[in-house]
Amino acid sequence: MMQNVHLAPETDEDDLYSGYNDYNPIYDIEELENDAAFQQAVRTSHGRRPPITAKISSTAVTRPIATGYGSKTSLASSIGRPMTGAIQDGVTRPMTAVRAAGFTKAALRGSAFDPLGQSRGPAPPLEAKKKDSPEEKIKQLEKEVNELVEESCIASSCGDLKLALEKAKDAGRKERVLVRQREQVTTPENINLDLTYSVLFNLASQYSVNEMYAEALNTYQVIVKNKMFSNAGILKMNMGNIYLKQRNYSKAIKFYRMALDQVPSVNKQMRKAMAEKYIMTSAKLIAPVIETSFAAGYDWCVEVVKASQYVELANDLEINKAVTYLRQKDYNQAVEILKMLEKKDSRVKSAAATNLSALYYMGKDFAQASSYADIAVNSDRYNPAALTNKGNTVFANGDYEKAAEFYKEALRNDSSCTEALYNIGLTYEKLNRLDEALDCFLKLHAILRNSAEVLYQIANIYELMENPSQAIEWLMQVVSVVPTDPQVLSKLGELYDHEGDKSQAFQYYYESYRYFPCNIEVIEWLGAYYIDTQFWEKAIQYFERASLIQPTQVKWQLMVASCFRRSGNYQKALDTYKDTHRKFPENVECLRFLVRLCTDLGLKDAQEYARKLKRLEKMKEIREQRIKSGRDGSGGSRGKREGSASGDSGQNYSAGSKGERLSARLRALPGTNEPYESSSNKEIDASYVDPLGPQIERPKTAAKKRIDEDDFADEELGDDLLPE
Repeated sequence: MMQNVHLAPETDEDDLYSGYNDYNPIYDIEELENDAAFQQAVRTSHGRRPPITAKISSTAVTRPIATGYGSKTSLASSIGRPMTGAIQDGVTRPMTAVRAAGFTKAALRGSAFDPLGQSRGPAPPLEAKKKDSPEEKIKQLEKEVNELVEESCIASSCGDLKLALEKAKDAGRKERVLVRQREQVTTPENINLDLTYSVLFNLASQYSVNEMYAEALNTYQVIVKNKMFSNAGILKMNMGNIYLKQRNYSKAIKFYRMALDQVPSVNKQMRKAMAEKYIMTSAKLIAPVIETSFAAGYDWCVEVVKASQYVELANDLEINKAVTYLRQKDYNQAVEILKMLEKKDSRVKSAAATNLSALYYMGKDFAQASSYADIAVNSDRYNPAALTNKGNTVFANGDYEKAAEFYKEALRNDSSCTEALYNIGLTYEKLNRLDEALDCFLKLHAILRNSAEVLYQIANIYELMENPSQAIEWLMQVVSVVPTDPQVLSKLGELYDHEGDKSQAFQYYYESYRYFPCNIEVIEWLGAYYIDTQFWEKAIQYFERASLIQPTQVKWQLMVASCFRRSGNYQKALDTYKDTHRKFPENVECLRFLVRLCTDLGLKDAQEYARKLKRLEKMKEIREQRIKSGRDGSGGSRGKREGSASGDSGQNYSAGSKGERLSARLRALPGTNEPYESSSNKEIDASYVDPLGPQIERPKTAAKKRIDEDDFADEELGDDLLPE
């Protein structure tokens, strides 16, 4: 038994503690210089890696590690991949992690850089579709049906009803084939109901226009009875139309009621709005002809509407009746109707008061206009027309800041209120806030592209800004809209004249004269132009027309006589002076020229005219003395001018003056508040229904070229020519 027991030798007593003096050669820093693996790691990016955490063992190099039993093993990575620098399957794992995963040196050796894999060649061609497949046949057939429906509609719109019907029938036949094929391939839920509906609807329409009413009704019935078609009930209105054409009124009414009952609730308000529009339009059309007077016709329409479900339209018809009275210039009847409507509900009261305010404003009764504007605003504070009218009454009283506030409030309630935007531009112009006024009119121009009034106001503001080139450019746009407006043409002539372009000024003044030959300022400028260019004969016709327009103005006849004398026609000049003297026997200038002409021509009438001249001058001197003595010490007064009805024919000739001197000088008139009348019928207003709102201020009148007969003296009349 003891033979199998072996005692440990004494020399092995210390083996229990062996290994404690051993250490891992990794930590032997003295041999690092000779460690090839370590030196390789230092020279590469591997040596610059962050420290290794405790969870993952080092993968720096494969190095023999001593165990407690003295054995040395090569450890792999703890995550199951080969360590850096390890050799696996004959391929060395890269020493760095710069490359993307999956790439190896072996795979890259001998190959060019090709990240997109272009070296592999083009992709294989797509698999060709099978034209004989059921799906392709269904798509092709569906395309053919759509084309037939389109061709049918086009033929119908071109008037070829027979061809349209044939195409519609072909579409119907092919659509039925399409449905059968779809049922064989797919489930019934995948059938194209929209295509079926369009084919049937087009076929019924073509039957109807070809007067095949029975076939049309049958086709409509197919659509209406099919529960899968949503909102198909509205087609009963088309069926009602067919019965109406057949004069089957009872059935037509029945189908109309059925169509109305099947209208969705979301659309009932729009149906109602259309009905109100049709009722109002019908009343306007039939009221003037169904009775002996339009008033009686409107009364009948009002009674019928009151008995219907649209009873609220009766008040609107009353307002239309008042507007019709306004168009016929019967203001008393219009006012009476509108005052009666003041007692109605707030909406009607506001509308009636708005029109009354506009009516009194046009009649210059600003107190009444303001009162009714207040009523309209109090009845409906959100009525932009009422606020605009209130602003107009304040504008008329000169309170431009307050007027601007009313216009702004109207724009806040309705940004599309062009009347308020136009009037606020005029208000800013009055306040000399020209930049803001220009902004308003430019905004309005973006809304009303072809409004002559807006274009003219923009040009007017540029003129006030002393920018004549821009003013001319915008006036040219006005001419493109209203090419026959004489005042716009004369304004263009004035601007070109101020710029020194006489030829362009003459062109536009002449065009203005062609369209309106009664503008005295234009006539005066043209006459002066021909005098400047020494075309006396042409100037005569303009001054003769001026004398016809203003027969009480002596200066025009004196200008005619002067042109005759300048052109060398002394006999005609003498006859004209004599005729002028008969009409204006107390005109001193006419007598002076008669004395001179008669003396030059050696006529005996010179003495008679000279005596009349002395008597008139003496009477004039006495009159001046009386006026001077009646002014209580105010001296240096000037005597009245004789012979001119308006007293603006210029300074009197001195006793030593001879003949006339002809020169043209321009006099720019100050701006006026008179309306600018365009040849367009459109006016901006703030009325309730029709363009009958209050009058708004319009652009200023053009400046005129003025000629006075005292500007024509170029010779001296000596005292020796007067007889003793």
